[in-house]
Amino acid sequence: MSSKVGFPPQIRYIIGQEACERFSYYGMRSILVIFMVQYLLMSKADSLGVFHLFVSACYLLPVAGAYLSDRFLGKYKTILYLSLFYCVGHGILAIWENKAGMFWGLFFISLGAGGIKSCVAAHVGDQFTEKNKHLIQRVYDIFYFSVNFGSTFSTIMIPWILPRYGAGWAFGIPGILMAAATFVFWMGRDKYVHVPPTRETGNTGFIPIFAYALKHLGKSKGDSFLDVAKNKFSSENVEAVKAAFKVIKVFLLISGFWALFDQHSSSWVLQADKMERTFWGMPLEASQISALNPIMVMVLIPIFAYGIYPLVEKLGIKLTPLRKMSAGMFIAGTSFAVVGLLEIPLEAGHKVSVAWQFIPYLLLTISEIMISIPGLELAYTQAPRSMKSTIMSFWYLTVFFGNMLTAFISKINVFQGPTFFFFFAILVSVMGVAFVWVATRYQYKNYLEK
Repeated sequence: MSSKVGFPPQIRYIIGQEACERFSYYGMRSILVIFMVQYLLMSKADSLGVFHLFVSACYLLPVAGAYLSDRFLGKYKTILYLSLFYCVGHGILAIWENKAGMFWGLFFISLGAGGIKSCVAAHVGDQFTEKNKHLIQRVYDIFYFSVNFGSTFSTIMIPWILPRYGAGWAFGIPGILMAAATFVFWMGRDKYVHVPPTRETGNTGFIPIFAYALKHLGKSKGDSFLDVAKNKFSSENVEAVKAAFKVIKVFLLISGFWALFDQHSSSWVLQADKMERTFWGMPLEASQISALNPIMVMVLIPIFAYGIYPLVEKLGIKLTPLRKMSAGMFIAGTSFAVVGLLEIPLEAGHKVSVAWQFIPYLLLTISEIMISIPGLELAYTQAPRSMKSTIMSFWYLTVFFGNMLTAFISKINVFQGPTFFFFFAILVSVMGVAFVWVATRYQYKNYLEK
């Protein structure tokens, strides 16, 4: 294959849209816990619960967005229409600075952010064919870089704006960037490869076939319990669901990672709020510390892509997506063990510099790069055409389950102080062992557009 084949030119519109949209999302999210605790006077437990329920909603709704995209509207129209709801949510947050305004704003933002999430990542992959499929891994690196490029600036800027100019501007600026994201995406409308929706009746999708197989469990004569569905559905549709089910079994265990990861915008921020935050003579807001994550992502992505991964490959170790993800699970657990150790002197009333959070942020970011980017690649390449947005939505469902677990643990207050962090370190390590067992039994089969 010729190495002269480059990226599709329309990719720049999707990447530009993603950078602006992520600025809006992470900018709003970076101040959400502090806004609830300091402005709405909510308890820390309630604030953590609301935060993780909101994040959960953002990662549950991709299922609805994927269904709308794959069956009816296609990816482009789904992204465009739901982006308008996204903008409305930001507007409500900026105008009504009370609990009602916050809940309604978060509702519309979760509808927009969640609805488009599985479609955008799949829309990137749709722009590639057999001629340039070797660039898919690279484009997901760039895609993920754009996510963190947008979130870096918003996570630094918006927490600085909140105490100086108020919640209206702090929530309003992300809204302006979301409007810009929608406009940039619309500009590429005539240049995209538009993979049409299947426009099937909905009786041949994942859920009907899976439900039929469960209803007739034990009656299958094939290698899979899903084969019994061939009595009612076409062999092609059943095979597509079988391919999807293989990926889903792997994805379920990734929920443990997301139960940890999104806490860098919640429990880690509350820990930073108790720490000494003057660094090199410059006072920092607690919410600004979480900017370390996207900054590190942008630095580490090229280091891993062009340095660490090729070096490991030269040593004779083939780095498949699942191998990267397996290592990432255990590194994530280590990051929370370090945060738990930092919490011990804080609980005893000692002063601890926020600079120590650099270590767990570095470990968590490494684990993110080794899990999230390969996960996106796996979700797209292992899904048949009719299931691409659906599989992408199941990838995001892992984030939903992880955040629901965190919200539940925060609400019941079973674990306090360092024990809270050590619990999650043990949890993800146990799930990491199970993930390795499942991953070693997975067989790859790539599905790409012709």
